[in-house]
Amino acid sequence: MIRALVLAVMASLFLAACADGGSGAMSKDALYGQALPPPDPAKAIASSEEYRVGPMDVLDVSVFQSPDLTRVVQVDASGHIGMPLIGAVPVAGKTVTEIQTELTTRLKERYLRSPEVTVAVKEFASQKVTVDGSVTQPGVYPLVGKTTLMQSIAMARGVDRLANHKRVAIFRNVNSQRMVAVFDLDQIRSGKMDDPQIYANDVVFVDRSGSKSLFRDVISSVPLMSVFVPVL
Repeated sequence: MIRALVLAVMASLFLAACADGGSGAMSKDALYGQALPPPDPAKAIASSEEYRVGPMDVLDVSVFQSPDLTRVVQVDASGHIGMPLIGAVPVAGKTVTEIQTELTTRLKERYLRSPEVTVAVKEFASQKVTVDGSVTQPGVYPLVGKTTLMQSIAMARGVDRLANHKRVAIFRNVNSQRMVAVFDLDQIRSGKMDDPQIYANDVVFVDRSGSKSLFRDVISSVPLMSVFVPVL
């Protein structure tokens, strides 16, 4: 499923390049070795140094010496959690420290003299990256704080023996437009290319070398794919 999506996206980008007249210029949506723009601000909260809570995350809320207030709660689709005494509390986009402060303030205003509140993320559900292709463990992984391309690949236990280090793609929606950038892992390791930041909902795809190359499959399956595009 993921591979089919990546294949379709790449095909559309390459066809766009061909439609420009086949001059050999890279499509404006395909970048080589350059970081993509971040997604819109509402989807870019994983860029902060500390994880920010989102819808469907599960929080462990503990109030010292108040077992009736201590519970595991899930953030609803609107970004709120429900707590006894204080009702619905907006938490989406906030860090656990900010949520602790908010809960402490609300409880202190009316119900408890000196509440001690601790909040922890029990399940990460809202901020994720998909890592697929020639990696050891393809899958969907949570983004906890600022994450780079190399770190996202490490979450998938690194590349496998068939990986083509020179063709690693990041797919991202930017202002409702699908974009792709291609990176060389060896260049990143040597410091010759920046290690780009990964945002929530990005798809990282590591190409395979030799006859198993995804890029070659795209070229052979779509008409006019022989037109030169630098990302190839």
